[in-house]
Amino acid sequence: MNPYLKEKLAILPEQPGCYLMKDKYGTVIYVGKAKVLKNRVRSYFTGSHDGKTLRLVNDIVDFEYIVTSSDLEALILEMNLIKKHDPKYNIMLKDDKGYPFIKITNEKHPRLVITRKIKKDKGKYFGPYPNVQAANETKRLLDRIYPLRKCTTMPNRACLYYHIEQCLAPCVYDVTDSQNKEIIDNITRFLSGGYEQVKIELTEKMMKASEELDFERAKEYRDQIAHIEATMEKQKVTFNDFINRDVFGYSYDKGWMCVQVFFIRQGKLMEREVSMFPFYHEPEEDFLTFIGQFYGKNLKPKEVLVPATVDANLAEQLLEVDVQHPKRGKKKELVELASKNAQIALKEKFYLIERDEQRTVGAVEQLGQALGIEAPYRIEAFDNSNIQGTDPVSAMIVFIDGKPEKKEYRKYKIKTVEGPDDYGSMREVVRRRYTRVLKEGLPLPDLLIVDGGKGHLAAVQDVLENELGLLVPTAGLVKDEKHRTSNLMIGDPPEIVPLQRNSQEFYLLQRIQDEVHRFAITFHRQVRSKSAFQSILDNIPGVGEKRKRALLQKFGSVKKMKEASIEEIQNAGVPRPVAEQIVEALKN
Repeated sequence: MNPYLKEKLAILPEQPGCYLMKDKYGTVIYVGKAKVLKNRVRSYFTGSHDGKTLRLVNDIVDFEYIVTSSDLEALILEMNLIKKHDPKYNIMLKDDKGYPFIKITNEKHPRLVITRKIKKDKGKYFGPYPNVQAANETKRLLDRIYPLRKCTTMPNRACLYYHIEQCLAPCVYDVTDSQNKEIIDNITRFLSGGYEQVKIELTEKMMKASEELDFERAKEYRDQIAHIEATMEKQKVTFNDFINRDVFGYSYDKGWMCVQVFFIRQGKLMEREVSMFPFYHEPEEDFLTFIGQFYGKNLKPKEVLVPATVDANLAEQLLEVDVQHPKRGKKKELVELASKNAQIALKEKFYLIERDEQRTVGAVEQLGQALGIEAPYRIEAFDNSNIQGTDPVSAMIVFIDGKPEKKEYRKYKIKTVEGPDDYGSMREVVRRRYTRVLKEGLPLPDLLIVDGGKGHLAAVQDVLENELGLLVPTAGLVKDEKHRTSNLMIGDPPEIVPLQRNSQEFYLLQRIQDEVHRFAITFHRQVRSKSAFQSILDNIPGVGEKRKRALLQKFGSVKKMKEASIEEIQNAGVPRPVAEQIVEALKN
């Protein structure tokens, strides 16, 4: 441990608060909270740790801390800091799209829609539903029964929904607020567990229509009843109070936690959600962080059930809903069932998680050892693509922790190099890339890989060291005669790095080389297809974008244009002199 960190650890306060761990670039890589900051932060730098915690500790170069007045304040601050800094070692719920809800819009003529986003727009939200299919089935059922407006924008005439009696057609007819309110009240009652009463009312209407010999109408009511039974009664009722509640259970082992959530809606166990993630705190503390983030994206139910190990009072203050430790009965059984499911899921998926770590982070660390450098958690790779120097392009991909980070991929059109000069193209692209990195303060790679041999490697090293003053480990990937990954070389002069062909680090290099080649080839094809099209018409004097579009609309292709006469080309709105030039250019 460096002396700077030792001095900071010595003056940590014995108070609750949050701490922010930073890497060598000053990026926040982990946010945590503690009841006693001094004890918690010092624990990272003392004693033994498992592999993932050790990776975190090895990345820590500095830290900051914020003192709070209570555990609850620290918990809320931790969630806000995670949302702000998006640290790579924290629980990640950012990719979760959220659960679908059924929404009654707050408009003069309301609509029924499916949404994943909850807004403060005075609309009425019902859910969440376990998946979009369940939400769509319920919405389709409600559309059949209640004639709310269907159109996003008002048309100027009644549509099919009006004629099949699924819309009141406010676009044509006057629909009063009281009519809309009655429908909204019925839908609200239905989605709040009152569909049994709706079934009774529909049954009465069906019998009445049958007595009046209106069999077509009776059949419609019968079908609506059947839809209710098929959609809403797939599960047996677990509670008779129709309270919306979420049931949480969790299990943890080897630094990983699995959380299971059971959604109970309208008295039924609708579905479950499984989340699995690494944790670095005490399990109970990380569970509280999880549910705080969970309800940052989802509507809170009236009641939350949690295991007895969780601080229910703290969770209740955090969520501002009723949080219970059930002692007996169905509620306790559900919490135990959720925890049991979490334990089973953790065991079943542990092998896959460990295998994935071997393929990604583990492979990165092994690669670092083989190259004699620090583990290259961020790898940037380059490849060129051209055909005899025509339409030269280059591409860069980024792998972070052994996985592709596609949002950081970049494409480059070669601007300063003429002809088939692979080394010159590589020089230009590397120069452009890392000039921008230095200018904008972007993170540098831990390893730079070029798809090529000694010449490519020398060109890149010359730009990095002699022009930009950067010392970035750089390696070259060489392919064999079958265009497969063959050797990795590094150093000056370059030397072959011996790697086992069946090792995870070699497989990682294969994935990187294949991906950068795919990305470069795809971009080159796009550029080539555009330039092939442009070179035929755009070099003809008098043919601009407007005339080019007109010609293509008339003839459909350049091939048909070649077969056309001057008069036919004139009919596309082209003056005769230009038409003559087009015919001459296409013949040549």
